[in-house]
Amino acid sequence: MISPEATVGSPPTPTPGRILVVGHRGASGYRPEHTLAAYELAIRMGADAVDVDLVPTRDGVLVARHEPEIGGTTDVATRPEFASRRTTKQIDGTAATGWFTTDFTLAELRTLRARERIPETRPHNTLYDDRFGVATFDEVLDLLDRLAAELRRPVGVLPEVKHSTYFAGIGLPVEPALVETLRRRGRDGADSGVIIQSFETTNLRALSREVACPLLQLVDAPGTRPADLVAAGDPRTSETLVRPEGLCDVATYATWLGPAKELIVPLAADDSAVAPTSLVADAKAANLRVMPYTFRNENEFLPAGLRRGGAGARADTYGDAFGEYQMYVALGVDAVFTDGPDTALAAVGVA
Repeated sequence: MISPEATVGSPPTPTPGRILVVGHRGASGYRPEHTLAAYELAIRMGADAVDVDLVPTRDGVLVARHEPEIGGTTDVATRPEFASRRTTKQIDGTAATGWFTTDFTLAELRTLRARERIPETRPHNTLYDDRFGVATFDEVLDLLDRLAAELRRPVGVLPEVKHSTYFAGIGLPVEPALVETLRRRGRDGADSGVIIQSFETTNLRALSREVACPLLQLVDAPGTRPADLVAAGDPRTSETLVRPEGLCDVATYATWLGPAKELIVPLAADDSAVAPTSLVADAKAANLRVMPYTFRNENEFLPAGLRRGGAGARADTYGDAFGEYQMYVALGVDAVFTDGPDTALAAVGVA
């Protein structure tokens, strides 16, 4: 699945004719995201690595959650003892209302139970609501170590630094805790099986001087701007970052580019796919590997031409996910972030 000479702990590396499959927040098409159950299922399905979004608790512990707001991904809204914690915060210029990890200690978070984030689209996942807790980054790494030993194959991890500028501004920076964890566990080297990712740029530049593991620059959909650039008054946008000169700059500190799919295959106003851009070729010319996000099976997340069931089809109906994977593989991507690792592996010809 990874190069034959690789050993447990080797970094995920694409080989000719074989793209890497990264379980996006685990196998989140089948279990509530960012739970140990979702991560374990992704690896047992055959994923090369898993993606882990990291946010801090009030006492500075890194936990696996997509966002610091946890009202939609845990049972906190049903817990009367935490009702007074509901609040509104400005995060990267956007108001968010709910309950936030930064207002809870780890001990308090451990009393909560995880729930499906998009139950309307994934009603089958609600079967697993309240069965799993909130996992720390260390607990995720412990699980991956155990699975690597059991399955006797490399298991990689892609920690994502969430909202770097925001968390630093409230005195809870993610990067120092991440670096400390990786160093303590011997995971900060070039062959450690770790790729650190972020939508922001300033923190990745700094991390490139602190750790030897590869870095991945995430790039959001067209029309967006990285929060650190906004804070610095820098006018650059996502489109600027993926122009040839922007990609050459990214390559000075990162090995990977993680663009939104629409930056590679844009969508028209009716959600139909239009002609691909030159982004994959431009990134490779800058010596960057390309790992777009996020591949999902449901109609809701597919271009209009790949949806199934006609005009009245439900959002949770599976569409032609295989067709989408094949489109991007043909364009030369090196890896994919996917909610369905089994589908991705089948699509790229790996049983």
